[in-house]
Amino acid sequence: MPSLSSSLVFDRVRVVWPDGAVALDGVSGAIGTGRTGLVGRNGAGKSTLLRVAAGRLTPSSGTVSASGEVAMLPQRLAADPRRPVSWLLGVETALTALRAIESGDVAPHHFDAVGDDWDVEARAHTLLAEVGLASDALDRTVGELSGGETMLAALVGLRARAADITLLDEPTNDLDREARARVGELLRAWPGTLVVVSHDVGLLELMDATAELYGRSLSVVGGPYSVWRAHRDAEQEAAVRAERDAAQSLRRERRQRIESNDKLAARARVAHKAQVEKRVPKIIAGGRANAAQVSAGRLSTEMRGNEDAARAALDEASARVRDDDVVRIDLPDPGNAPGRRVLSLGNGEREWIVTGRERVALVGRNGAGKTTLLDSVVRGAAAVGAVRARASVEHVGYLPQRLDGLDDAASVLDAVCAAAPGVPVPAVRDRLARFLVRGDAVTRPVGSLSGGERFRVALARVLLADPPPQLLVLDEPTNNLDLDTVDQVVSALQAYRGAVLLVSHDDAFLARLGLDLRLELSDGRLIERAP
Repeated sequence: MPSLSSSLVFDRVRVVWPDGAVALDGVSGAIGTGRTGLVGRNGAGKSTLLRVAAGRLTPSSGTVSASGEVAMLPQRLAADPRRPVSWLLGVETALTALRAIESGDVAPHHFDAVGDDWDVEARAHTLLAEVGLASDALDRTVGELSGGETMLAALVGLRARAADITLLDEPTNDLDREARARVGELLRAWPGTLVVVSHDVGLLELMDATAELYGRSLSVVGGPYSVWRAHRDAEQEAAVRAERDAAQSLRRERRQRIESNDKLAARARVAHKAQVEKRVPKIIAGGRANAAQVSAGRLSTEMRGNEDAARAALDEASARVRDDDVVRIDLPDPGNAPGRRVLSLGNGEREWIVTGRERVALVGRNGAGKTTLLDSVVRGAAAVGAVRARASVEHVGYLPQRLDGLDDAASVLDAVCAAAPGVPVPAVRDRLARFLVRGDAVTRPVGSLSGGERFRVALARVLLADPPPQLLVLDEPTNNLDLDTVDQVVSALQAYRGAVLLVSHDDAFLARLGLDLRLELSDGRLIERAP
């Protein structure tokens, strides 16, 4: 039963896409007040669940109850680049009307639009300053902001709206360290109920509770991500022990049943032999035989019952043990010699040469030009300010931040086969299965995929390219990935026998890779930092 303080209650919510794919399969559960982090594997349906909760998607069956107004910031912010920044802040109508009045237009509808909000412009400047944006940003368009600045403006505008329940889907994707810190400060003082889908561990540690979407269940643990992870791990350790004990009990009951049947069979043979040899009177032998049969039947029934009970206990224990699939990334060997020159990076004062199998991270604030530099590297040469970069190898694999190189109308299989035209389709299917894209899923259009699923397909397209890339260029590769898949990406990149150039704001991810070089792009210059 949901508690009286529940803000969102889901009752057997089911969502089936037009192609028959099941996104949510009868999910039930409740989310309480305060700040809750929503976690789950890629493809579990977290974004879909938020859309249902916000009323943006009607479930195929089931119901959602909310304790007030619901506002949502989606993972992909569909903001028209021509709209003013005031639209992101939620004050466009009132601000436009106020400025019209100030310019001498006294039409009644302008006064209706302003209402009592005569300080709207001053309030808008305060909101912008709160997230580190200059006051002149109010008169700019969305297209003039970086992706991180757009997200910050939308977030602060949504907080000012102060809806009863706010849903945020991956709010720190694409944000640099400073911007992530600002998001953290916003969330600490967020009014009302807040539900955040994220794979950002630092952000999840700010939550009061952690909810997990797993199968048909939405379970909640009080405390941040670390508390939930410890709870889940302990729960699974106990479940594995219970499964092992139940399996031992079943083997013991089965062995005892077999031994009992053997003993009963031996007694029956002895009794039958005695009756045949007439060592006892026939009437007595018959009575003994009947008694033995009754006793054997009773014991056999008891033994079967014990074995059935042990089997049921094993089934129940096994059901509590997770059998999660994980992405298995097996990168091909591009044949890079350890000293082979792969990439050069320089700023006129110094040049850095990347060779063989080195891992290089490019860091810097949003808008510094990191993505521009990466995007240009794959085209042969790049320049951002005084920075120059050039790949020295022919085969470069590129995973862009926005994953916009995929054709939304194409099937998953067609999208991947296009990058490896010489690889047989069955082989591509087999490799896609390692990325958890199996069966009918390979025929789904790319546009129907979740953020994590889309990433896996984009990554498969890069890694299954024929011939294999000698240099991997990755822009924010952990965006949209569940934490178990991040583990697999780390392991794959550590074992990869080619060179890697990547942009990431995820310090924990970079620390695990064992970097050879970290460069910061700032004001059109490269600065070497400690790996």
